[in-house]
Amino acid sequence: MAEENNIKDNSSASSYLAESAAEQTKKTNILEELFGNGNKLLTLPNSDIQINDETRRLVALFSDGTYLVSKEHRFDGSVYNFEKTIKRRKIPIRPPRYVTQNEISAIYAYAERGSGLTDVSGENLDQMQMQIDFINIVSRASVQKVSDVHIVVADSTLVMFRINGMMVRQMEYNKEWGEAFVRAAFASADISDSNYAQNEFQGAQKLGETPLRGSNGRLMLPHNVLAIRLQFNPIAFGSQYLVMRLLYADDNPDGSSDLRALGFGDREENLFYRLRAVPVGLNIIAGPTGSGKSTTLQRNMIKLLQEKNYEINLLTVEDPPEYPIPGARQMPVTNANTEDEKEVEFTKALNAALRSDPDVMMVGEIRSLSAAELTFKGALSGHGVWTTLHANSAPAIITRLRDMGVQPYMLADPELMKGLISQRLFRKLCPHCRVSVKDRQQDPSFARLKTALGDFGVENTYVRGPGCKACGYKGFSGRLSVPEIILPDAMFLQLMINGDTKRAIDYWISELDGRPLRDAALERMLRGYIDLDEVERWCGLLDQRPVY
Repeated sequence: MAEENNIKDNSSASSYLAESAAEQTKKTNILEELFGNGNKLLTLPNSDIQINDETRRLVALFSDGTYLVSKEHRFDGSVYNFEKTIKRRKIPIRPPRYVTQNEISAIYAYAERGSGLTDVSGENLDQMQMQIDFINIVSRASVQKVSDVHIVVADSTLVMFRINGMMVRQMEYNKEWGEAFVRAAFASADISDSNYAQNEFQGAQKLGETPLRGSNGRLMLPHNVLAIRLQFNPIAFGSQYLVMRLLYADDNPDGSSDLRALGFGDREENLFYRLRAVPVGLNIIAGPTGSGKSTTLQRNMIKLLQEKNYEINLLTVEDPPEYPIPGARQMPVTNANTEDEKEVEFTKALNAALRSDPDVMMVGEIRSLSAAELTFKGALSGHGVWTTLHANSAPAIITRLRDMGVQPYMLADPELMKGLISQRLFRKLCPHCRVSVKDRQQDPSFARLKTALGDFGVENTYVRGPGCKACGYKGFSGRLSVPEIILPDAMFLQLMINGDTKRAIDYWISELDGRPLRDAALERMLRGYIDLDEVERWCGLLDQRPVY
């Protein structure tokens, strides 16, 4: 069944590739066509035709009568009023050509440079066209709620989307297109290193447009994308490798504090409630990149504010602020391009937050020893502090902090270390087309399941089905968070600091009613929420002894 579903996925990917190739073939360089032969853009700011900025984002009129309209806004009143005004003034205007709003933005951006009105540079035109391609690929990704877009440039260029945690091949172009695309992505960034260097590791960021920072010629991200984090890497046997992390603005549009919607059950909700009820101390949410840490943190902060009737001062320090938290004062780390500068500015922002009368602080992520020390300083000075960290598991948070250089006496203090949380995102089975694991008795995983859980496991376990209309023929329907949560005491912390991890975990399970990630995942598997393959993907083979 899974094999058939993969064939469907590959088939749709192939048609998507064909469609993209066709679009590339028929695409003409609109900028070269429009600005050739001395043609002028009449709707520029301070030109003869005065229009407001909002209308300018939707239309563009040239001296030869060429008229471009955003196809998403063709029926807007401002477009209709513009056309009436032009016709009343007897200015030549042709029938409208409908283009994307980003193409209109690119036209204004090029014209405002001042170099494109009479003399067209082929290099500049190509760069602007590639910037349009950059935004259009992001737009396609945002429709599918893709978490990351990977651009691998070698003998050819491969574009891959990470959808529900899995890499899915989407498009393939030639090498030249990929090299131009990567350069254009760097040029499109709002925050980046000063110059693009192909053989260096570089980071950058593209921000979504807001009323405070909008401009007439700026290429705009899709409305549901808050920002894009860009990581540029050189690769062996290739030329470039770009990874774009999409941060969505509408993951929680109504400011919901519902943890159940993320996949947490009664047990986890109760433990999070206990952690929020403690007014001081440090709570850390860990996991790899893309494990849902920021979303869990956001929901808990919204819930905390609601439980305290918004009568507390919650300050956040984030680089960048990923999701809005209504009622919090969210402080971004700005004016930083390089990693060294970011560390300095992050430290400044943390110091400023500590001097701003907080009740609770949220630190986006502990990335360095200086950030860790200031975070602990906030917790030591009588504040509640919540943050995230990259660590393999909840117990490993102690190991990771010790490795970063945090003093052992602070890690051993149960009045300071209040909550250790780790989580992963598991793909959720489509309830409409899932099938019983008994249909896969020939698979090795079936034997492992029977060895681990016996007939009870076989009777209550489901696997991915063939796909149906409800799940878009994928077999999965979104993802859910599966956590492990530790409310540590002095004994657990001391065992971890001493390096006796096995005894610490045995103590947590037996004395503190702990439940490791593997057990939490098995519970959800037996409830039919996730399948056998997902459990083994994140927790190891079922017939192996757990490594805690």
